[in-house]
Amino acid sequence: MILILFCVSFTVLLFACNKRTDVKEGDSFIYCLDEDRTGLVKVAYSMEGKEPLDLAQAVLKELKRPAEEIAYTTVLPKDVEVQSCELKGSILYVDFNENYLKIDGLEEKLVRAAVVQSLLQIDGISGVRFHVEGEELKDSEGQEIGMMNADDFVQNTGSSPSSYQSASLTLYFANEKGDKLVEQTMDVKYSSNISREKLIVEKLMQGPKKSGAYPTINPSANLLGVTIKDGICYVNFDSEFLNSTYDVLPEVTIYSIVNSLVEGTSASEVQITVNGESNAVYMEQVDLKHPLKPDMEWTQQ
Repeated sequence: MILILFCVSFTVLLFACNKRTDVKEGDSFIYCLDEDRTGLVKVAYSMEGKEPLDLAQAVLKELKRPAEEIAYTTVLPKDVEVQSCELKGSILYVDFNENYLKIDGLEEKLVRAAVVQSLLQIDGISGVRFHVEGEELKDSEGQEIGMMNADDFVQNTGSSPSSYQSASLTLYFANEKGDKLVEQTMDVKYSSNISREKLIVEKLMQGPKKSGAYPTINPSANLLGVTIKDGICYVNFDSEFLNSTYDVLPEVTIYSIVNSLVEGTSASEVQITVNGESNAVYMEQVDLKHPLKPDMEWTQQ
């Protein structure tokens, strides 16, 4: 009897010491929602031994499994199904069924944060895009959410994504001939967790909202990251960026990015990279090896 009691006590103690929410530095994990569904919790999960897409599919399945502890809750509701999961370069496209749109307000933001940040734990995935029944997911203001990475969410567990704020952006698009830039002012609402520099590039990629201007960046390109350091804005695209789909001069595309970023941020120069490399030449015309200063000579007078 004493031996049995000892074994039971040891098992309980062992279980208590190995809670999935006891995630230590260096441990592999995913994000789940806390017991009140008001914040995020790290939950231990192995990310080894599979290709990125296989791991992503496994993570999405895990995020629907019932919680094993009271300290966290399942992320995806039972009626929300993943209809497809596709990896293009390092960007993961996830398509949900229509029930995703039934997730309410703040909880949806938390669900999105948990799913995206969990998937970003996988080596080989640098960004995530959500679709619902094949359509790009939109926020409560009707704005397309687009590609999401770690910069889009509050990093501390136990806290929720922050609110939206307004801004007026000066962006440069192509004119009708594609040989000059035209200036447009765009009023936008965006999450305060998104950096202004990332917002500017995403809006350039979406194209102008008013007539008289035309897009400059290949819509199939994926934005892998935007950061500012020591006065230089580093913009990293995937290789699709090098394939132009619009009839515009190469310089018009490049300086639409450079001029817009310098106009709207603290940066004085812009370094454009492709898959993290700065040795590309855009359309065999514009050398991207070094940071570029704005050139207003390309702006239509």
